[in-house]
Amino acid sequence: MEVILYIAVLIVAIGILILCVSLGMTLFSLKNTLNSIAGTVAGIEEQMQGITRETTTLLEKINILAEDIGQKIEKLNSVVNAVKNIGDSVNGLNHSIKQITNSVASEVDKNREKIAQFTQWGNVIMEMGEKWKQRKIN
Repeated sequence: MEVILYIAVLIVAIGILILCVSLGMTLFSLKNTLNSIAGTVAGIEEQMQGITRETTTLLEKINILAEDIGQKIEKLNSVVNAVKNIGDSVNGLNHSIKQITNSVASEVDKNREKIAQFTQWGNVIMEMGEKWKQRKIN
């Protein structure tokens, strides 16, 4: 009976040994996998740091561009306002000229007969002046 006990203990010991060996192999394989994953994660971290630096630089440049665009928009707004003011002034000038033209035309219409008489008197005076010159010459 003792022999069976020793054989049973030996079988259990061999089973535990096989279990330990297979567990060791599995853990060793897992160690290699975890090392590979750790290397990959380290590479990703380095890449992320590079991306973070590039993103920070890009954001700084974008902020500078945004400020520059803002300043240029302010300058452009002042130019647009100046052009608008010039347009308003030209419109006012056109309106004034139109009023003056209408006023002159209205006065000409009102005084048409007087102008015609003045023109006739002017012609008469000029003819008299010519006749006067001819008399002096003769």
